Amino acid sequence: MPAFNILNHEMVPEHRLVSNSEAERILKKFGITKEQLPKIKLTDPAIKVLEATQKEKEGIREGMIVEITRNSKTSEKFTAYRLITR
Repeated sequence: MPAFNILNHEMVPEHRLVSNSEAERILKKFGITKEQLPKIKLTDPAIKVLEATQKEKEGIREGMIVEITRNSKTSEKFTAYRLITR
């Protein structure tokens, strides 16, 4: 576990790993493929903390999708999806 959990900082939006079935629904909803999503690296500090706090033993792998939820002044919440890459 990293010495500092960056996800607890007020300026860092909520990050959540998306299940495979949920990822399929999201991609179908937007009519896109995984490769068309913006990318986030496995080495990103938020991904490292997610991996350290994840209950599953398999860990976070390339090709998984993470949901990032930010507070927004205009729409209350804004949700974005990122494809995890090397």
